Amino acid sequence: MPNDIRLTRRSFGLGLGAGALVAAMPAQALTVDQARSLIDKAVADINRVINSGKSEAGMFPEFEKLFARYADVPTIARAALGPAARQASDKQMKAFTKAFQTYISRKYGRRFREFIGGRIEVTDARPLKSYFEVISTAYLKGESPFEVRWHVSDKAGRNLFFNIIIEGVNMLASERTEIGAMLDKRKGDLDRLIADLPLV
Repeated sequence: MPNDIRLTRRSFGLGLGAGALVAAMPAQALTVDQARSLIDKAVADINRVINSGKSEAGMFPEFEKLFARYADVPTIARAALGPAARQASDKQMKAFTKAFQTYISRKYGRRFREFIGGRIEVTDARPLKSYFEVISTAYLKGESPFEVRWHVSDKAGRNLFFNIIIEGVNMLASERTEIGAMLDKRKGDLDRLIADLPLV
């Protein structure tokens, strides 16, 4: 994906994709207040990084730390890999998850940089099926505000988000399409994809 993509309502939304992939994930002891608190912290950290004055290269490690801290990376990575995850060995899945974390952090790090001088604000949270949805609003310079929805579960053993949706556009489905296309381009060779993914 080009490094100079501008973050607009359309480009940001399309980058996150369309369609739901994850089956209802049991929230168990997680409460709506805890879900909102998680995203409040994530948003505060994102706002801190994008307004830190660091270069793009300096922001990438920070975004990767935030992704590892607040996102259910194994669930997102497995959903993105799709059917190929069922044929992957444990070693390959571990390597793919690590490579995917770097890839996704760089990809969305480039886009979140476009928030420089802007901000994200959490506005609401609610139970949705068996997980929780936290609603926030993104404010960009020169753009109309738009909605960002985060899906939060504690299925991984701690409170983490496993999806982001912008105006009905779903991150997991987009990544599954893009990762699938990358794998097809490499004739289904998962090891090649793992090697290439952090460089995309």
